[in-house]
Amino acid sequence: MNPAADDVRVTAVVVTFRPDATAAGELLRALAPQVRDVVVVDNGSDASTVDALRAVLPDAQVIALGENTGVAAAQNAGIARARELGATHVLLSDQDSVPAPDMVAALLRGLHAAQQRGSRPAAVGPIAADTRSEDEVMVYAASRWGPRRSRQAPDADGLLPAAFLIASGCLVPVAVLDEVGTMRAEWFIDHVDLEWGLRARRAGRQLFAVADARLAHRLGDRLVRLPGRRQEVHVHTPVRVYYLTRNTVLLLRSGLLPLRWRLGYVLWLAKYVAFNALLAGSHRRRARLALRGLRDGLAGRTGALRA
Repeated sequence: MNPAADDVRVTAVVVTFRPDATAAGELLRALAPQVRDVVVVDNGSDASTVDALRAVLPDAQVIALGENTGVAAAQNAGIARARELGATHVLLSDQDSVPAPDMVAALLRGLHAAQQRGSRPAAVGPIAADTRSEDEVMVYAASRWGPRRSRQAPDADGLLPAAFLIASGCLVPVAVLDEVGTMRAEWFIDHVDLEWGLRARRAGRQLFAVADARLAHRLGDRLVRLPGRRQEVHVHTPVRVYYLTRNTVLLLRSGLLPLRWRLGYVLWLAKYVAFNALLAGSHRRRARLALRGLRDGLAGRTGALRA
């Protein structure tokens, strides 16, 4: 599809959960000029926060879910509203991102370039850089043992083939959502974007990062650098350790991973649990939640973590 076509209608779906009002305002004001509509799906913030979101961008549609249903369910609610608004494309975003002023236009050009090369793109995403790091770029390429941080240069048309795309900044044609399906709401949070990308790849579609599209993004609560390791480690809250552990097990059981990728994720999971149990702080709680995540994943339990 030509990115300049009059029938291209992009709806941004922004998921929030107790957001910082200043940061959310910066995000919404950056997105609004680039898309046809903005839909904000709030996951259980208090009434004053929801009112503040409405005040930032009065033209945005705000869906207040009243409770934390998880990022996947919130994305699905926003996608459903985007369909009602006649969107041809959905741009996913979370509250910890700020797009460059031309990001959406660059993504549309990248999607067109992917189609021109004869690919069947499922989605395109920006080059997402963590604002707390000088070299932390979140583009993941397929390797022998699973997705790995990409260090390669883009192709001549400005595209980098990706194993999966992080959800924030991901531009998806609605027609692809019809084919591949929406997000796995029962996974709640973590690996939701990876699981969707694997389903898209299984359907014979490809994923690309677009070199000219830029996004400032914060992943996790903090970054740490371990001795002898080039790539910084994203440290999440203890509760997120549960979801990442559980959903990795669910991913291993999903049938979506090639054999070598399954082995790679088993090794990653062992290192992840060890790091959180020994080095990340609050280690007893992290270890307890990691073990619960392993148990629930093996049992096939999904949904929100309950006390």
